[in-house]
Amino acid sequence: MKASAIAYPIQGLIKYHGLKDERLRIPYHDSISVCTAPLMTHTTIEFGYDEDTCSFDGKVASSRETQRILDVVNPLRELAEERSGFRMVSQNNFQSNIGLGASASGFAALALAAAEALGLKLSLENVSRFARRGAGSASRAVTGGFSIWYAGKDDESSYSTQIASSKDLDMGIVAALVPAFKSTEDAHRSVMSSPFFKARLEYVEDAIPHMEGAIRSRNFEQIGKLAELDTLLLHGITMTGVDELFLWRPETVSIILEVKRMRKEGLECYFSIDTGATVYINSRLEHIEEVARRIEDLGIKTLKCHVGDEAKVVRDHLF
Repeated sequence: MKASAIAYPIQGLIKYHGLKDERLRIPYHDSISVCTAPLMTHTTIEFGYDEDTCSFDGKVASSRETQRILDVVNPLRELAEERSGFRMVSQNNFQSNIGLGASASGFAALALAAAEALGLKLSLENVSRFARRGAGSASRAVTGGFSIWYAGKDDESSYSTQIASSKDLDMGIVAALVPAFKSTEDAHRSVMSSPFFKARLEYVEDAIPHMEGAIRSRNFEQIGKLAELDTLLLHGITMTGVDELFLWRPETVSIILEVKRMRKEGLECYFSIDTGATVYINSRLEHIEEVARRIEDLGIKTLKCHVGDEAKVVRDHLF
């Protein structure tokens, strides 16, 4: 009744934006992401307690955080016909709430560890359905590598599957850290109020197969260009919604300009920004040191990453 799992956070390539079902976290459209290792969440959960207790990074979970954890665990507990309480401890090896996808890796690791502890023999695609209830992007962190999340129309049809693994496509990913408070929940709620959201839904219909094709054909240039365009479209919507969420900071813009400068000089790299101010720079793996150095010369801290794999059960327990 005890198990541990690890999962890697994600960078959205064709990002999801907005939820047509907030309870089940079913999005308006399909999306594609890549996992970013060695960033990682490690989670241990054990059943057999009188009550539920949750903590991560040494802090007791808030009531809101606990509810999101229960949104994942309770359906699994019901499926396993288990009525006891649980203890959950989770740790990140990276800073959370700065646009690095900690909720994705966190709920992915939780869903897989809980399914294992409860003795449920589920495929990763099925586990992704449960992880989705905690954070939409967690579904793709379960299946790992380059994954597509099918929006679907209900709980059964909204799941993720892997398109390519870290062995199939090497890509260097530099995370340029721009700490700034963000609320992904608020951003998702305001999408319908943007005059550009309907246009995005139409754009995504073509963007998804183009990105999937680029990944399958190992076309790094096309992956980079599509992710850049998607970034600009997504943030155009956050800026023009009713809340007028301007998530970028001056450092964000300076990074974008430096990426464009590097590319003009012949160093192939592309920017990508999820819901926040932190910027990912995608490059060839052999160029990652040079890209990181150029960004650090701007006075901005970086993390050097590569493509992460699917979530995995591990024997190393946190308690």
